[in-house]
Amino acid sequence: MSLFKKLFGGGGSKPDAPSETYKDFRITATPIAEGQAFRVAATIEKEVDGKMRRHELIRADTMQGLEAAQVASIGKAKQVIDEQGERIFR
Repeated sequence: MSLFKKLFGGGGSKPDAPSETYKDFRITATPIAEGQAFRVAATIEKEVDGKMRRHELIRADTMQGLEAAQVASIGKAKQVIDEQGERIFR
């Protein structure tokens, strides 16, 4: 598997990846497996001016379990949305 595929989740979310809508943003948890741990990562999407925008969020944080990483990924995405709003797409 290429380094970019590992870092960016292979270009799409997995069908069983948890997702939710938060403040009109669609968040999909996309933790990245790294050995026995999972790196916190998520995709944030929103339609802006008639165009679907997408931001790939990847953090240095790692968690020991997939479920914990998914929860942390969604939480971190919400924090970024609260702090930056639509500026994340710039």
